[in-house]
Amino acid sequence: MSDEIELQEEPTEQTEPTPPTLEEQLNQAKADAAANLEGWQRTLAEFANARKRMDKQRTEVYATATADAASKLLPVIDDFDRAFTNVPPTISEHSWFEGLRLVHKKLNGILEGANIERINTVGQPFDPNVHEAILQEPSDEHESGIIVRELQSGYKVGDRVIRPALVCVAA
Repeated sequence: MSDEIELQEEPTEQTEPTPPTLEEQLNQAKADAAANLEGWQRTLAEFANARKRMDKQRTEVYATATADAASKLLPVIDDFDRAFTNVPPTISEHSWFEGLRLVHKKLNGILEGANIERINTVGQPFDPNVHEAILQEPSDEHESGIIVRELQSGYKVGDRVIRPALVCVAA
């Protein structure tokens, strides 16, 4: 045979990790559950905040679209208002003129349905947020700063002014 001696390696003792005890497993499961619960709660809060933001944006978009559409109708309503104020008595007796009144009423109903309301003016204190003073005139009936006449109606939806009222203020 050969003169070579085979060296055999001694088996090294490998220590196998000891399995975790039940208490350690329970503590690890509790830690995992707490981490999962915290992540779930955070995700739920983020989702709720995102939903609130989207609802707010949808409301703002709706209000803007409503205001834009209404602002296009307002000159037509103004024309109707001026026509009804200056109509001769002979014309106001005709049945077709009553049809015009109904159209005017429908237009105002559309505005009401969209929660668009006229801004109160006559007898109210002047408010630069909703009124635009065009004239100032002396008045014995009203104190200074009170609106005595409305020259053009103003409109708002909620707290948002679509068009300020053009007014005459007592001096």
